[in-house]
Amino acid sequence: MKMQRHGSSDSHESSHGIDLAPMLDFVLNLLIFFIITAIFVKEYGLDVNRPTNVQAPDNQDSKSIQIQVLDTGEVFFNNRIVDVRAIRANVEREKALADDIGVLVVADGAAKTGVIMAAVDQVRLGGIYNITFSTSE
Repeated sequence: MKMQRHGSSDSHESSHGIDLAPMLDFVLNLLIFFIITAIFVKEYGLDVNRPTNVQAPDNQDSKSIQIQVLDTGEVFFNNRIVDVRAIRANVEREKALADDIGVLVVADGAAKTGVIMAAVDQVRLGGIYNITFSTSE
């Protein structure tokens, strides 16, 4: 009685292994699906147009706080350089002196939007919501 080894038969060799054809079909179908859907996806954005350079009123004539934001990231509060985090305390102090005060934010055309918005957030946290924007050269 002769015993055959399990793996020695030639007829069984072709059945060993993984058939990759269904996986490739599936991957190609996914690729085609994502290519087709990517064409119809529209990215929505918000276009921000900063105002043109307008002559700012004098600080002595009007009751307003002037905050300047330079392109270097420096922030000036009434012509004094301050840290962005110190704007809130200065705004609260000025609001205690005059309740109907407003804020004029003068931003350089190349100033970072994040710095401008951080300054505006500090003004709002200080309790003033009358904020006007202007740009400088």
